[in-house]
Amino acid sequence: MTTILLIDDDPMITTPLARSLGEAGYGVQVAHSGDAGLAVAQVTQPDLVILDVMLPGLDGWQVCQALRRRSAVPILMLTALGEEVDRILGLELGADDYLTKPFSTRELLARLRAMLRRVDLDRRPPGGELRVGDLRINLETRQLFKGERELSLRHKEFELLSLLVGRQGAVVSRAELFDEVWGTDWLGDTRTLDVHIRWLREKIEDDPGRPRYIRTVRGTGYRFTAPEEALL
Repeated sequence: MTTILLIDDDPMITTPLARSLGEAGYGVQVAHSGDAGLAVAQVTQPDLVILDVMLPGLDGWQVCQALRRRSAVPILMLTALGEEVDRILGLELGADDYLTKPFSTRELLARLRAMLRRVDLDRRPPGGELRVGDLRINLETRQLFKGERELSLRHKEFELLSLLVGRQGAVVSRAELFDEVWGTDWLGDTRTLDVHIRWLREKIEDDPGRPRYIRTVRGTGYRFTAPEEALL
């Protein structure tokens, strides 16, 4: 599970935000000061840090510098400051992105997903090729092979499959799939996701009625099998 460390001294922010992150499928650690945040980061090694600028003790700038000296963890800074110089300072100190308060939870989640996706792309093997079971996906040429046979995919089918395969073993919520593949302003029929999943299963599964690769997580979304599961 992807772990996010939230460092903010305001319980009015940390309590609902931690709940929303948990509902989105993330593991959440919370710290209410800069010093506590650094201590938690040292122990838990989070996948991403949400860091408020105005903190008691060490401020957000100092925490950002300290984190960056020891880790390449993605850092999203929260600031109530509207001045451009403050945003630039955060980026120069090593933050990856910033968000100005007040913000919507949906916007925050979209930023987190984009940051985590960039990290995932950096970790992918040279050549941009992913292999799971008898499937081989070339992200550069946008080709999909099952064994030695190339399968033809529509544009949205490939985008959907790439997102699921890039998060192998993890549950991806329906909301995230819509945001990433169709866009946050999608106003169409939500059943279009189910239709695309059915099309993908008909192409990649030996038995679409008993899917091996794309698993339904009832009430949440979908999960693509992890590599070790594909060998079973």
